[in-house]
Amino acid sequence: MADTVTPAVAEPAPPGSTRRERTGWYFYDWANSAFQTTVITVFLGPFLTTVTKLAAGCELGADGCSGYVHPLGIRVAAGSFYPYLISLSVLLTVFVLPVVGAIADRSAHKKRLLALAAFTGAGATTAFVFVTGDRYLLGGALFMIANIAFGAAIVVYNSFLPQLGGPDDRDAISSRGWAIGYLGGGLLLALNLVAVQSLGEEGNPQRTLDLARWSIVSAGLWWAAFTLVPLRWLRERPSVEALRGGGNVLTDGFRQLGRTLREIKAYPLTLFFLLAFLVYNDGIQTVITLASQYGTEELRLEQSTLIVTILLVQFLAFGGALALGALARRIGAWKTVLLSLVLWTGVIVGAFRLPAEAPLPFMILGGCIGLVLGGSQALSRSLFSQLIPAGKEGEYYGFYEISDKGTSWLGPLAFGLVFQLTSSYRVGLVSLLIFFVVGFALLAAVPMRRAILAAGNTPPRVL
Repeated sequence: MADTVTPAVAEPAPPGSTRRERTGWYFYDWANSAFQTTVITVFLGPFLTTVTKLAAGCELGADGCSGYVHPLGIRVAAGSFYPYLISLSVLLTVFVLPVVGAIADRSAHKKRLLALAAFTGAGATTAFVFVTGDRYLLGGALFMIANIAFGAAIVVYNSFLPQLGGPDDRDAISSRGWAIGYLGGGLLLALNLVAVQSLGEEGNPQRTLDLARWSIVSAGLWWAAFTLVPLRWLRERPSVEALRGGGNVLTDGFRQLGRTLREIKAYPLTLFFLLAFLVYNDGIQTVITLASQYGTEELRLEQSTLIVTILLVQFLAFGGALALGALARRIGAWKTVLLSLVLWTGVIVGAFRLPAEAPLPFMILGGCIGLVLGGSQALSRSLFSQLIPAGKEGEYYGFYEISDKGTSWLGPLAFGLVFQLTSSYRVGLVSLLIFFVVGFALLAAVPMRRAILAAGNTPPRVL
C-alpha cells in the first residue's frame, strides 16, 4: 500500500514506568480474565442455551430438543440465541467503545473510567445470581451490559500500554500481561472445576445448571476484587490535551472522536492493519466464545471435560504467550503473528474432524489452541500500539477493541446463520476458515515499518 503522509509529531515521552506500575497493569489482565474464561469461554454459552431451551418449552436435560423463542417478536432458534446475542452486543460496542476511548484521551482521570467500566461489568456478571428458571431475556440483558462494560474497560486499560514502555519493550510487557491473565483466569476456573466435580450429582441437570450460574457469579466477584490492584498501583499519565482542560470531558470526547474519524484517513496503513486484525481476530474470538457450545451440542461432551480442556488451554497459554513473545524478540512480532494464523487454520481443520463423545482428542486440540492463543493476541495488541498517533491511544484502542476479547460479531453471526440453515455446528465451524485465510493475507500486505513511521513513532529494532 502506498503512503505519502508526513509523519505525525509525537508528544513528549512520559517518565519511565516503575515495576510496581507495570505489575498493577498486569493485574487487570488477572482480574478481567475471569470473565473471559469462566463466563464467555466455558459456562455462559451452555448455561444461557439451556435457559433459552427451557423458555422454548424443552425439558431440562432433554437431548435433541431445540425449539424457538421469540424475543421482541422475532423467531429465533434456541441454539442460535447466544451467538446472535454476541453479535448484537458488538453492534452496540461499535458506537460505545470509540467514544469511551476519546473520553479517556481527554480525561486526566483514566483510572476512574477504568473503575466505572470494570465495576459495571462485574456487577452485571454477579447479577446472574437472579437468572433462574427460563429467564433467558434477563440473562441476555445482563450479558450485554457486562460484555459492553468489559470492552470499555479494556479500551481504557490498553491505552496505558504505550505509557509503560518504549517500542522495544511493549511486546514483552503485553505478553506478560496476557500470560498473567491466563494464570488468573485459569486459577478461578480450577476452583470452579473443583466445585463442579465435588458438588455435582449425576442425573441431576438442575444441580449442574445451578453450579454453572454460581460459577458465573464467582467471576463477577473475582473481577471486582482484583480490579482494586491496578486502581491502586497505576499512575495517571494525562495527555497534553487532558492537561489543557477547560472543557467538558464528555462533550469534548465526542467532538474529538468526530475529528479523529475525519483525520484517520491520514493514516491508511494503520487502518489497513486494523482491518486485518478485525478479520483474523474475529475468527479467534469466535472459536473462544463458541468452543463450549460446540463441545456440548455437537460433540456431546460433559461439562467437566470442557472445563478441564479450557483449564489446560489457560495454563498452556501462559507459557505460549511468553514463548511467542520470546520468538518475537528474535524474528519480530509481525512475523510471529503471521505464523500463529497459520497454526489457527490448522486448529479449525482439526476441530472439524473431531469425533463426537471423545474427550481426549478435544483436550489435545485445546492444548494446541493454548500454545498459539496468548501470543497471537498479546503481540497484536503491542503491534497496534506502534501504529497509534501519540495522545490518541484511547480512541484507537476503542476501534481495536470492537473485535477484541470476545466482542467479535461477524464470526458468531456466520456461525449462527449456518447453524439455523443446516442444524450442524460442524458446517458452521468451517465458515470460520475464511477469517484466518483473509486475515493472514491482509496482515502480510501491511508494510509495518513504514506504517509505524507514518504514525510518527519509532519502529522497534526487529519487526
